[in-house]
Amino acid sequence: MNKKEFTSFSKKQLAALTWWHECSPFSGCDGLICDGAVRSGKTTCMSLSFVTWAFYGFDDTSFALCGKTITSLRRNIITQLLPRLRELGFECKEKLSQNLVEISLNGRKNRFYLFGGRDEGSAALIQGMTLGGILLDEVALMPRSFVEQALARCSVPGSKFWFNCNPENPMHWFYKEWILKHEEKNCLYLHFLMSDNPSLSQKVIRRYESLYSGAFYERFVLGRWVAVDGLVYPDAAKGKYTCEPPGKDFQKYYVSCDYGTVNPTSMGLWGLQNEVWYRIDEYYFSSREEGTQKTDEEYYRELERLTDGKHIEAVIADPSAASFIECICRHGKFTVIPAKNDVVDGIRKVQGALRDGKIRISPACRSALKEFSLYRWDEGARRDTPKKEHDHAMDDIRYFVLNVLSNEDDGFFVFASSR
Repeated sequence: MNKKEFTSFSKKQLAALTWWHECSPFSGCDGLICDGAVRSGKTTCMSLSFVTWAFYGFDDTSFALCGKTITSLRRNIITQLLPRLRELGFECKEKLSQNLVEISLNGRKNRFYLFGGRDEGSAALIQGMTLGGILLDEVALMPRSFVEQALARCSVPGSKFWFNCNPENPMHWFYKEWILKHEEKNCLYLHFLMSDNPSLSQKVIRRYESLYSGAFYERFVLGRWVAVDGLVYPDAAKGKYTCEPPGKDFQKYYVSCDYGTVNPTSMGLWGLQNEVWYRIDEYYFSSREEGTQKTDEEYYRELERLTDGKHIEAVIADPSAASFIECICRHGKFTVIPAKNDVVDGIRKVQGALRDGKIRISPACRSALKEFSLYRWDEGARRDTPKKEHDHAMDDIRYFVLNVLSNEDDGFFVFASSR
């Protein structure tokens, strides 16, 4: 990389690019940890630095690039990294079926394996490998077992660790074990802000600042490891997103359903109008409050009453409600999609959909509006977790946003049971 190209980087980005070089005061560190604000330029610098470091000291060696999923890893790193490397003279050959990228330069060739670390079972995928180094993107979203197993694979002399993440809860294991102990772990720690990315204009920075509020603003804009507290949807609790649909003509309908036997069952009827989804009606039943339970067949009849006369694209159902899903399928009238159920990511996407005007809640949805005013974060939890109370309409709204509105970023797909 020539001097002219280096002038486009900030001081922190340059540190991330060169920390491993023998002329750097940090070359004796065993690893690099970069955290902080979104869009702060840390991922681009780290990935480029990781590959150039690998060719500075290694040949015919295996390395690992890890993300929450293979798909997110390709999106966040690979699709941006490979064109830059080719511009610098590297030869890059992807082997998609093997999740492998072979990279060559000046007669040297190294192998970069791609791994997803989304759950506890992912640790088995990387067992048995011998690595010269590892880069873990979005490390705070990975289970500790996967990260520790991956680090244990780095047994080649001179191997180093590379960590990248946005902040989470201050009780998160990575914050406590690595960021707070970075000196003990012999790691260079760089904390990034949006101002550390010279490619961002002030206009773009202001736009990102407007996307978040509360604890998520502190995390994603200010780059702080802070706990969430208070109401999950404070603006919705004030009625900011409550309104009647402007008309009765809807282009599409969906139903989202959170199912309970002892706990409440909540169904929301959604209609699309002028590119806005309205939760136009609901069914809500609490066995505890009513003193009686309903069968799957009784809930199915309530579903038919809620949707009477409307063509429903699909019922987005609580994934744990196996018996009710089976009941709906047995009648053959509705397509059923077991919902994707990522709670915290879903909450963020619901917040975004409300803020951006993509969803609105009708005054007829009284139970949902009541829950908006009661649904709170669990301040005593060790990780971001809402309290398991007043959350049933909140769950069905989250199912709808995650499965109908969201552009899935991790290769997820739904299985729709035939009518």
